[in-house]
Amino acid sequence: METSKKTTSKKKLVTDDAIISMYMDYVLSNNAEPKNVFSFCKEHKIEEADFYKFFGSLDGLRQEIWVKFFENAEDSIKKDESFESYSDKNKLLTLYFTLFEILTLNRSYVLFSLKENKEGLKNLKSLKQFRNHFKDFIVTIIDENENIVSDRISKITKPVFVEGAWIQFLFLLKFWMDDTSVGFEKTDVLIEKSVNTVVDLLDTKPLESLFDLGKFLWKEKMN
Repeated sequence: METSKKTTSKKKLVTDDAIISMYMDYVLSNNAEPKNVFSFCKEHKIEEADFYKFFGSLDGLRQEIWVKFFENAEDSIKKDESFESYSDKNKLLTLYFTLFEILTLNRSYVLFSLKENKEGLKNLKSLKQFRNHFKDFIVTIIDENENIVSDRISKITKPVFVEGAWIQFLFLLKFWMDDTSVGFEKTDVLIEKSVNTVVDLLDTKPLESLFDLGKFLWKEKMN
């Protein structure tokens, strides 16, 4: 009985954040995914039941990690009381810059998750829930700016614009993953140029921004 009481009193407090931290540390330390929930829990001395309180599977855990990335970015954005008064362009810039700040803090995991495990496009399934949160955020930006909806998206449906923003993010993500510039300065430049292009395409002067973006991409490809 005494042994049982001591074991109970020392039982590890398990949270979703703790499990996520264990998982990210595991894959980076072992350069491999855990084989299954059982082996992962055994490795970290936690009960499977505690794991399943928060995640239905390892795949669900991987998706939740990306959701946490987005939620952290969103929480950071909401702390800026002036965000609601930003223009549509500045809202997009703020979203992208904040997201990539969060991703940079977790760059080793992101690269493993999307690149180093050699799974190719299959890796994007981990972004499934992240994608939903991202698109919902873009919809909110559009809905809060009546001028965009009435004046600029008269010939473009909202779903098309939202999907375009998602494709733009994937494009930026791929560039950032391959970016070797100090402080990822080139990614910052591309974020500004690509956002300017998207906004201008819904405005009156798209060609100048497209030309500017094209010059930057051509220069990066040739260097």
